[in-house]
Amino acid sequence: MTLAQAFQKAADENRAALIVYVAAGDPDLEHTEAIVKTLAQSGADIVELGIPYSDPIADGPTIQEAGQRALAAGTTVQGVLDCARRVRAATDIPFVIMTCFNPVVQYGLERFARAAVECGVQGVLLSDLPVDESGDWNKIARSAGLDTVYLAAPTTEPERRRLICRSSTGFVYVISRPGTTGVRQDLPEGLPALLAELRQIATSPIAVGFGISTPAHVRAVAEMADGAIVGSAVVDVIGRHGKGPGLLPAISRLVEQLAAATARTPGTTADR
Repeated sequence: MTLAQAFQKAADENRAALIVYVAAGDPDLEHTEAIVKTLAQSGADIVELGIPYSDPIADGPTIQEAGQRALAAGTTVQGVLDCARRVRAATDIPFVIMTCFNPVVQYGLERFARAAVECGVQGVLLSDLPVDESGDWNKIARSAGLDTVYLAAPTTEPERRRLICRSSTGFVYVISRPGTTGVRQDLPEGLPALLAELRQIATSPIAVGFGISTPAHVRAVAEMADGAIVGSAVVDVIGRHGKGPGLLPAISRLVEQLAAATARTPGTTADR
């Protein structure tokens, strides 16, 4: 299934797509395989597989610690790709690799794009690659058959927002608020206005992340956007349970609650 098909499937069911981020290799890649299968079975529409790195930019403490656990477990770029290949045999939901630019540069841009597609990955988000310097990567990704995803923040200047929307073929990842990832109590007041502005210029689906951690958050985002992205809330469950027997049941319970909250109010659709 492509990213576009996953968003369309959710729209046809009058709901937003649920996108869940996990740090691949936390607590190890064997458990990541089981976690991704559980996410798919529990209602996630798209899974973001994070390749860990040592110098986080926008990650809050929860995801920073997950990345450190994954690195300590020996997780590599090749290991994450191989993990995706193994899980692909069990589910057809789309995978988006999320990482910073350096590990992909070290692997080789063209080599990475080919390998990602061969392992069943549909899209890539390189969190620290400036969109106005992404021309070469965009060509390589699209030539290989990968969708590109870029981040738009409340502080992004209007001209860069237009460039981000033009460069994002999978979806536009909207950062709900300034700051780092992590669980928050409330959605920012300015989010509806930001999404309304992006609606005017984006041709790809719009999904909201950063601070989206509860069913109430997902329910609110579902009325305004095409997708809700949950990261830290799920990563926190992984961190608390580790390799214990309660890990997968706890993830399943949380994701089922989040998935149920993606339904829109009957008779309404997201404002597209």
